[in-house]
Amino acid sequence: MTPAHGISLDPWFDHYADRSSGLSASEVRSLFAVASRPEVVSLAGGMPYVRAIPDEMMKQTLNRVIDERGAEALQYGSGQGHPELREQIVDIMALEGISARPDDVVVTTGSQHGLDLIARLFINPGDVVIAEAPSYVGAMGVFRSYEADVRHVEMDADGIIPEALSEAISQARSEGKPIKMIYLIPNFHNPAGVTLSASRRLEVLDIAQQENILVVEDNPYGLLWFDQPAPPAMRAAGDHGVIYLGSFSKTFGPGLRVGWVVAPHGIREKLVLASEAAVLSPSSFSQLVVADYFQRSDWKGQIDTFRGIYQERRDAMVKALAHELPTIEHTKPSGGFYLWLTLPDGLNSKEMLPRAVTELVAYTPGTAFFADHRGTQNMRLAFCYPTPEDITEGISRLAKVIREEIELIETFEPARNKQVRDSHVESPPPNLT
Repeated sequence: MTPAHGISLDPWFDHYADRSSGLSASEVRSLFAVASRPEVVSLAGGMPYVRAIPDEMMKQTLNRVIDERGAEALQYGSGQGHPELREQIVDIMALEGISARPDDVVVTTGSQHGLDLIARLFINPGDVVIAEAPSYVGAMGVFRSYEADVRHVEMDADGIIPEALSEAISQARSEGKPIKMIYLIPNFHNPAGVTLSASRRLEVLDIAQQENILVVEDNPYGLLWFDQPAPPAMRAAGDHGVIYLGSFSKTFGPGLRVGWVVAPHGIREKLVLASEAAVLSPSSFSQLVVADYFQRSDWKGQIDTFRGIYQERRDAMVKALAHELPTIEHTKPSGGFYLWLTLPDGLNSKEMLPRAVTELVAYTPGTAFFADHRGTQNMRLAFCYPTPEDITEGISRLAKVIREEIELIETFEPARNKQVRDSHVESPPPNLT
């Protein structure tokens, strides 16, 4: 990377490890600067509405940790995580059918840290990771950084399609490539918004067990259902061959950066060693704040409040789309944060984004959620953070952009098609002799 005058832009460019080439800013990250402008309605970021947590309750939690456990909170802790918090995590997971012990839990600096540790332990360059199509942008970044070969498997309204999963496994096996894991977000999927049905969960687990492939179950949204709970967690069906990722970022506060991993015994021990090598120990202060909150507050009532807020906002988005863009297809999630929209033929969500920003609305292009450059016809719309009024206004602005893009296609496409037809007529036939 040397410009014409001979001065290197990065004198250490040739010193980086090969895997550093997989590090790049995600399309979501690049939207942050735009989305933070107050005049822009951001339907892009998956930020929980933390303002719903009462300020006084948070002040009391923080004060208790500082007053009663200040020295402990400011000190190093266990690499596996605080025992008190791990006990509470076990109780939380029981709500989704998971039977575990505190010693099965490894606390991490957010579930993204947990996913990175798993990838570090298992993925060699070129190893296959199977993921849904689409899949979580943060996971795509992790797998890319470890030089994995991500194979996407199609989904429908009931989640990943087992037959397509079997085909993807057979294809990778025929190529002689190791398959290290199946990465899934079964509940209120990010970005698709769908939920893996109970019957398919068992089918996927059966396939994984027969093929001796790990399942990584990423479940940050499981408690944020609207009308009825999601099916029991995949980990609830048994602890063999399933690594479970959990997080407090969506049910409490992402700024605390506390997540966890539950894994089979041998894997758990290596996760602790890998975590200690990376961070020594997760933040004692953050863990004690979370532990105090879940021990002393009405956290189940607070999650009910979140459910009501997010359901109201989902309804506002669905209603606005029905009014502004009645013919455009999208999912209707039964929980979580996101809706997945499919644009008409000819529209490109990534190319359209700068125009949307000029109309003061932002979204996440579908290309962010694929490792193979698909998703140009899709976008993720997040309804978790904006108010219902802002959502309605944001969809109105977005609809204006989409309608104008459709008009451009309808205006120029006939002329372009005629040009293509004329070129075929005027071109001499190929010499086949």
